[in-house]
Amino acid sequence: MTGINIIDNRLNEIKLWLKQLFSSVAFDIEPASSDASFRRYFRVTVADSSLILMDAPPAQEDTQPFISIAKFMHKHGVNVPDFTAYDIEKGLLLISDFGKQAYLDVLNEQSADRLYHSAIKSLISMQLLPNNEMKLPKYDSALLQQEMALFPEWFLGQHLSIGVPKFLIESFKILEQSALEQPQVFVHRDYHSRNLMHTPENSPGIIDFQDAVIGPITYDLVSLLRDCYIEWPDEKVDQWVNYYYNKAIENKIFSKDVSIEQLTKWFDFMGLQRHIKVLGIFARLNYRDGKSNYINDLPLTLKYVRKISAKYPEFSELNSFLQQQEKIAAI
Repeated sequence: MTGINIIDNRLNEIKLWLKQLFSSVAFDIEPASSDASFRRYFRVTVADSSLILMDAPPAQEDTQPFISIAKFMHKHGVNVPDFTAYDIEKGLLLISDFGKQAYLDVLNEQSADRLYHSAIKSLISMQLLPNNEMKLPKYDSALLQQEMALFPEWFLGQHLSIGVPKFLIESFKILEQSALEQPQVFVHRDYHSRNLMHTPENSPGIIDFQDAVIGPITYDLVSLLRDCYIEWPDEKVDQWVNYYYNKAIENKIFSKDVSIEQLTKWFDFMGLQRHIKVLGIFARLNYRDGKSNYINDLPLTLKYVRKISAKYPEFSELNSFLQQQEKIAAI
């Protein structure tokens, strides 16, 4: 009952803020979505137009990074939401509405090439952002290791009650080194089919970028093409990686000295780092945050880890471990 009252009080606060904002103009508000954080989203209809209200309780969420990064990206032509109003102290933001169709809702065999080409072009535009204008955190050794540590703690320990193998230390070092040796650019950090909105013009609309950092060129690419929510055949992924490779060279993201083979290896290793992390995050969302639906996404994420660890001899011990542990093999 206490939790319900807290939510109701928060909703009352939201409605009061909107009444003050719109004065005597009538508006309607309805739930739009929620995500893996404490944020909730509402769709606000006023005067025949639609806006999105982001509810980010200030005790749990800091909206300043979202605001700062959105203004920075918008200034340089990246299609992110614009602001109608915001109150940082209240944790309330009223932003433009990209509609109800996420990429995940419209991706199919017929639309995939067109949609991924558009998403890769948008990715290039993000990677061209002048990072000297904004001091974003770096995707450094400490952050990479911190993320991968979620795997033994939450996936192996909490979810499966399995002891942590010693070889993971060396595996994590290899993945860290691969990430740090890549060209470092603006990284959205959650660039996938649920955070890309299919819009009538200038698609995709990009959301959920508040955790952006300066990091490896392949991080957002692998988030997009080895998405934890939708899977594509290897030959299609290879085609899209090649499309990115040519666009990146054309836009001088890196030089021709970087071969497609090198990019592919970086891409694979980055995906392994990300998916190891995500296994831990999905387990944590279930056990710590009560969001059990993310457990349904473990099998595809684990499939990626198995596939890449089998491809490279550097990760033979990891691959054997995944095959030999009955609890893991059963997922």
